[in-house]
Amino acid sequence: MRRTWRKAKPKEDKMFRINNQIRCESVFLIDEFGEQKGDTPTKEALRIANEASLDLVEVNPKANPPIVKIMDYGQFKYEKEKKAHKQKVQQKKVNTKGVRLSVRISEHDLDLRLKQAIKFLEKGHKLKIELILKGREKAHPGKAKEIIENFVTKLKETKGLNIEAEQDLTKRGGGFIMILLNKKD
Repeated sequence: MRRTWRKAKPKEDKMFRINNQIRCESVFLIDEFGEQKGDTPTKEALRIANEASLDLVEVNPKANPPIVKIMDYGQFKYEKEKKAHKQKVQQKKVNTKGVRLSVRISEHDLDLRLKQAIKFLEKGHKLKIELILKGREKAHPGKAKEIIENFVTKLKETKGLNIEAEQDLTKRGGGFIMILLNKKD
């Protein structure tokens, strides 16, 4: 059987009814200066908006009566899009970088992993320290914990880093995992 895949539909932004799309008989009107005019017939509100050569925009359709505001709809839509774009730009995606250790790791390799970890943390990434136990190593989980704790101690001694554990040392499957991050003051 052939399966067809469809692209996910993009989220639709909140649509505002404007001018003749507003179907209620009466609305709560706020004029272009922000003054509340109160409960007004929709036709009267439309007439006032046309005289000011602006649009009548329904800002809260769930209220009873719906709240409408007299404004320039194009300008309003532009500012909303600009605000959404600004929020999207300000979001920062934090990646999780991994460092894998072993029970029989040499001192030189440990120093190399330490330098890598410091580089990741300075760039603002999270650090996942992983130690997998293989074969007879599984009989000595204490040794694995000791290696990870020494590694974390060396990281904490590094100047310029404020290391904090996001996830404490936990045993998963055939090894241990710990997630660290650099807290900026």
